[in-house]
Amino acid sequence: MKSLLSLGFLPRSTDLALLLLRLWLGLTMLILHGWPKLLKLTSGKHEFPDPLKIGSLPSLSLAVAGEVAGAILLVLGLWGRMAALTLAITMGVAWGMTHQMKLTGDGSGELAFIYMAGFLAILFAGSGKFSVDGN
Repeated sequence: MKSLLSLGFLPRSTDLALLLLRLWLGLTMLILHGWPKLLKLTSGKHEFPDPLKIGSLPSLSLAVAGEVAGAILLVLGLWGRMAALTLAITMGVAWGMTHQMKLTGDGSGELAFIYMAGFLAILFAGSGKFSVDGN
Protein backbone atom coordinates (compact mmCIF):
# COMPACT_ATOMS: atom_id res chain seq x y z
CA MET A 1 0.00 0.00 0.00
CA LYS A 2 2.85 2.35 0.84
CA SER A 3 4.34 2.06 -2.68
CA LEU A 4 0.93 2.72 -4.18
CA LEU A 5 0.54 5.94 -2.19
CA SER A 6 4.07 7.08 -3.03
CA LEU A 7 3.38 6.51 -6.76
CA GLY A 8 6.61 4.54 -6.92
CA PHE A 9 5.25 2.57 -9.88
CA LEU A 10 5.41 5.72 -12.05
CA PRO A 11 8.80 6.54 -13.53
CA ARG A 12 10.38 9.88 -12.65
CA SER A 13 11.51 11.58 -15.80
CA THR A 14 12.07 15.28 -16.21
CA ASP A 15 12.42 14.80 -19.97
CA LEU A 16 9.11 12.99 -20.21
CA ALA A 17 7.47 15.69 -18.08
CA LEU A 18 8.86 18.41 -20.36
CA LEU A 19 7.61 16.54 -23.44
CA LEU A 20 4.14 16.26 -21.92
CA LEU A 21 4.15 19.95 -20.97
CA ARG A 22 5.35 21.03 -24.43
CA LEU A 23 2.77 18.89 -26.22
CA TRP A 24 -0.11 19.82 -23.91
CA LEU A 25 0.51 23.55 -23.88
CA GLY A 26 1.72 23.81 -27.45
CA LEU A 27 -1.12 21.87 -29.05
CA THR A 28 -3.86 23.54 -27.01
CA MET A 29 -2.38 26.96 -27.78
CA LEU A 30 -2.18 26.15 -31.49
CA ILE A 31 -5.58 24.50 -31.89
CA LEU A 32 -7.72 26.53 -29.48
CA HIS A 33 -6.13 29.97 -29.80
CA GLY A 34 -3.62 30.35 -32.62
CA TRP A 35 -5.55 28.63 -35.41
CA PRO A 36 -8.76 30.65 -34.88
CA LYS A 37 -6.69 33.85 -34.91
CA LEU A 38 -4.94 32.75 -38.10
CA LEU A 39 -8.33 32.15 -39.74
CA LYS A 40 -9.46 35.58 -38.58
CA LEU A 41 -6.32 37.16 -40.01
CA THR A 42 -6.67 35.42 -43.39
CA SER A 43 -10.42 36.19 -43.62
CA GLY A 44 -9.76 39.93 -43.52
CA LYS A 45 -11.71 40.36 -40.25
CA HIS A 46 -9.12 42.17 -38.21
CA GLU A 47 -11.22 43.11 -35.19
CA PHE A 48 -8.82 42.44 -32.37
CA PRO A 49 -7.70 44.16 -29.15
CA ASP A 50 -4.84 46.61 -29.57
CA PRO A 51 -3.02 46.43 -26.21
CA LEU A 52 0.27 47.75 -27.61
CA LYS A 53 -1.39 50.70 -29.41
CA ILE A 54 0.07 49.66 -32.77
CA GLY A 55 -3.24 48.92 -34.47
CA SER A 56 -5.52 45.89 -34.57
CA LEU A 57 -3.90 44.26 -37.62
CA PRO A 58 -0.31 44.40 -36.27
CA SER A 59 -1.52 43.22 -32.84
CA LEU A 60 -3.40 40.31 -34.41
CA SER A 61 -0.38 39.48 -36.59
CA LEU A 62 1.93 39.37 -33.57
CA ALA A 63 -0.51 37.17 -31.66
CA VAL A 64 -0.76 34.80 -34.64
CA ALA A 65 3.03 34.64 -34.96
CA GLY A 66 3.40 33.76 -31.30
CA GLU A 67 0.44 31.42 -30.99
CA VAL A 68 0.92 29.55 -34.28
CA ALA A 69 4.62 29.60 -35.12
CA GLY A 70 5.68 29.63 -31.47
CA ALA A 71 3.34 26.76 -30.61
CA ILE A 72 4.55 24.62 -33.53
CA LEU A 73 8.19 25.19 -32.59
CA LEU A 74 7.41 24.40 -28.96
CA VAL A 75 5.68 21.13 -29.83
CA LEU A 76 8.64 20.08 -31.96
CA GLY A 77 11.17 21.25 -29.40
CA LEU A 78 12.90 23.26 -32.11
CA TRP A 79 14.29 26.47 -30.64
CA GLY A 80 12.11 25.50 -27.69
CA ARG A 81 13.36 28.08 -25.22
CA MET A 82 12.93 30.90 -27.75
CA ALA A 83 9.44 29.61 -28.61
CA ALA A 84 8.59 29.46 -24.90
CA LEU A 85 9.85 33.03 -24.44
CA THR A 86 7.75 34.26 -27.37
CA LEU A 87 4.66 32.52 -26.01
CA ALA A 88 5.29 33.73 -22.45
CA ILE A 89 5.53 37.33 -23.72
CA THR A 90 2.36 36.88 -25.78
CA MET A 91 0.51 35.54 -22.73
CA GLY A 92 1.99 38.26 -20.54
CA VAL A 93 0.61 40.92 -22.88
CA ALA A 94 -2.77 39.16 -22.94
CA TRP A 95 -2.92 38.85 -19.17
CA GLY A 96 -1.37 42.18 -18.24
CA MET A 97 -2.69 44.54 -20.89
CA THR A 98 -5.81 42.95 -22.37
CA HIS A 99 -7.17 41.48 -19.12
CA GLN A 100 -5.62 44.11 -16.79
CA MET A 101 -4.07 41.32 -14.66
CA LYS A 102 -7.52 40.12 -13.55
CA LEU A 103 -7.52 36.54 -12.35
CA THR A 104 -11.21 36.24 -11.43
CA GLY A 105 -14.58 37.49 -12.60
CA ASP A 106 -15.73 38.75 -15.98
CA GLY A 107 -12.92 39.40 -18.43
CA SER A 108 -10.51 37.31 -16.36
CA GLY A 109 -7.07 36.56 -17.76
CA GLU A 110 -6.67 33.43 -15.64
CA LEU A 111 -6.05 31.17 -18.64
CA ALA A 112 -3.37 33.46 -20.10
CA PHE A 113 -1.75 33.60 -16.65
CA ILE A 114 -1.66 29.78 -16.39
CA TYR A 115 -0.31 29.39 -19.93
CA MET A 116 2.36 31.98 -19.14
CA ALA A 117 3.47 29.98 -16.08
CA GLY A 118 3.85 26.83 -18.17
CA PHE A 119 5.78 28.62 -20.89
CA LEU A 120 8.08 30.19 -18.30
CA ALA A 121 8.74 26.73 -16.82
CA ILE A 122 9.80 25.47 -20.26
CA LEU A 123 11.88 28.61 -20.83
CA PHE A 124 13.92 27.92 -17.69
CA ALA A 125 14.02 24.11 -17.93
CA GLY A 126 14.58 23.77 -21.68
CA SER A 127 12.79 21.39 -24.05
CA GLY A 128 14.26 18.17 -22.69
CA LYS A 129 15.90 15.31 -24.58
CA PHE A 130 12.68 14.33 -26.39
CA SER A 131 12.89 17.34 -28.71
CA VAL A 132 14.40 18.21 -32.07
CA ASP A 133 17.06 20.27 -30.29
CA GLY A 134 17.54 17.55 -27.68
CA ASN A 135 18.15 19.98 -24.83
